[in-house]
Amino acid sequence: MKITKNRLLRHFLVFGFLVLLASSFHFTQEKFDIKEKYEKAEYMIPMRDGVKLYTQVYTPIEKNKKYPIMLFRTPYSVRYYGSKIFRRSLGPNRQYAPEGFIFVYQDVRGKFKSEGEFVVMKPHKPDKQGPQDTDESSDTYDTIEWILKNIPDHNGRVGQWGISYPGWQTVMGMIDAHPAMKASSPQASPSDMWIGDDFHHNGAFRLMYTFGWLAGNAQIRTGPSQKRGRRFSYGTPDGYKFFLELGPVSNVDKKYFYGQVPTWNEYMEHGDYDEYWKQQEVLQHLSNIKHPVLNVAGWFDAEDFYGPMSIYYTIEKKNPNNKNILAVGPWLHGGWARMDGDALGNIRFDVKTGVYFREKIEFPFFLYYLKDRGELDLPEAMVFETGSNQWKSYDQWPPKEALEKNLYFHADGKLSFSPPAETSDEANDSYISDPNKPVPFSQEIRTSQGHLWMVEDQRFASRRPDVLVYQTDILQEDVTIAGPIIACLHVTTTGTDADWVVKLIDVYPGNAPDNKPNPLNVRMGDFQMLVGADVFRGKYRNSFEKPEPFVPNKVTKVEYDLRDKSHSFRKGHRIMVQIQSTWFPVIDRNPQKFVDIYHAQESDFQKATHRVYRSALYPSHLKLKLLK
Repeated sequence: MKITKNRLLRHFLVFGFLVLLASSFHFTQEKFDIKEKYEKAEYMIPMRDGVKLYTQVYTPIEKNKKYPIMLFRTPYSVRYYGSKIFRRSLGPNRQYAPEGFIFVYQDVRGKFKSEGEFVVMKPHKPDKQGPQDTDESSDTYDTIEWILKNIPDHNGRVGQWGISYPGWQTVMGMIDAHPAMKASSPQASPSDMWIGDDFHHNGAFRLMYTFGWLAGNAQIRTGPSQKRGRRFSYGTPDGYKFFLELGPVSNVDKKYFYGQVPTWNEYMEHGDYDEYWKQQEVLQHLSNIKHPVLNVAGWFDAEDFYGPMSIYYTIEKKNPNNKNILAVGPWLHGGWARMDGDALGNIRFDVKTGVYFREKIEFPFFLYYLKDRGELDLPEAMVFETGSNQWKSYDQWPPKEALEKNLYFHADGKLSFSPPAETSDEANDSYISDPNKPVPFSQEIRTSQGHLWMVEDQRFASRRPDVLVYQTDILQEDVTIAGPIIACLHVTTTGTDADWVVKLIDVYPGNAPDNKPNPLNVRMGDFQMLVGADVFRGKYRNSFEKPEPFVPNKVTKVEYDLRDKSHSFRKGHRIMVQIQSTWFPVIDRNPQKFVDIYHAQESDFQKATHRVYRSALYPSHLKLKLLK
């Protein structure tokens, strides 16, 4: 049988997944026997409006102590249903169960065995008028109140943690918090589903992820159940093919969802940043946070990086005297909880960053605030600097010593910290963007976006004619960035709308050694590591609420945030920037015509010529925060 490259890749990925699964299984199977040390009970806890939420409570068998409570609320199922079926591990990691806590796991309202109706990102209600006025904040409060009154042997202190949607549940628990809440760790929590998290980035619709998540988590249910829904069947492993053949996103419901995913249809009716999206945004409610918070994010989180960073920034601004800690490492979505963290894809970090986080940051945080144990000497910001591969501590983020400097685009694909000297206002580079032949986000063949594309070799994209490439000369010294990356583009288009995707890339030396082991024979010489990237839907350049068409061929400024990074481009490497207008199917196709894209027809999609200007008058560039 002929072994093709794709077949070999699939075998390797399956093998890698099995290794990861085995290591995860080993991680949770410690000598500590939970059944010998803990009792388990199940409750239907009533909320203020009478709806009951399914809850599991694990209490230590040893009763001569008082234990703090660790709370976890999820829409993804607490699993292990039945009083005699125990979890393999308790708490955020293996350290917690032997230490001794009361662990509370709960299916949120409307999910699995809990009663009520599930609302995706249910808006917070700051002015509740009565017991029927509920939200996730009140459900968290009522759960804690019930636990304190009905579960003995607690010390009156509660800590909450969660990753992704459970991380958002943790943020909800911080708002109008129960007085017993003494420590929260929201990890990879979304904050605004329009600006920068799961479902949109800067107004651009995240098609691949939103389709898959809603199909699996937001279908109409007939009542409480412990069963998980069926995974959507794409009929092909090729997501690029599936979504291209889907056509406009207006086809999704009539072709696949058939009204069974009402949230999808709600999204299709709210194409701009209107009150529907604004009321979901949590940052507006983050005043009066009185207890300590540990915010956790991953530099290479494909789902929720904007969320945890914006939550950290907002708490800092609105609660300046609060203990508010930021921890960021070189992780994919939630990787800090389950992986060693010494590698991601083909990129090696040399340090077991996940282990370090669990043992030296997260566990000491909860131990200190819930048990008065140990000394908490964590800095304001604990971040891992990729490239140099070392943890860095700062008393604020971004570091106050980081200075802003511009990295400019030049003729012949050059990139430099010197501004362009071009006197002609017409100096530009152009490409033709065709929505029917969009630039793929990855060279992998898959129906879900996965995570490794966040550090993937970008050579597959740099060789396309619809991708502009700029790079520096070989660096004579390290260039280290710490803080937000701002793209400032001066552009024109022959259409009336366009997406702009900017990617910051670390180009390895041509003689860079290959990794060992290297089963796929990936050559690291001239490897183009994706460091950071984001997209902006051009019609929102002046306002997310009121989109505006481009005037064809008129130079227009588009400026947006690629989000924070801590990375050192090493001596001997190059810095590269790529610019493109499609990123498919992570981002839906822009027709390049000013229309309501959610209701666009196939006839609306058109080719367009885009230009990026690089003259003294129109100096397109990136704004970076540099450390000396």
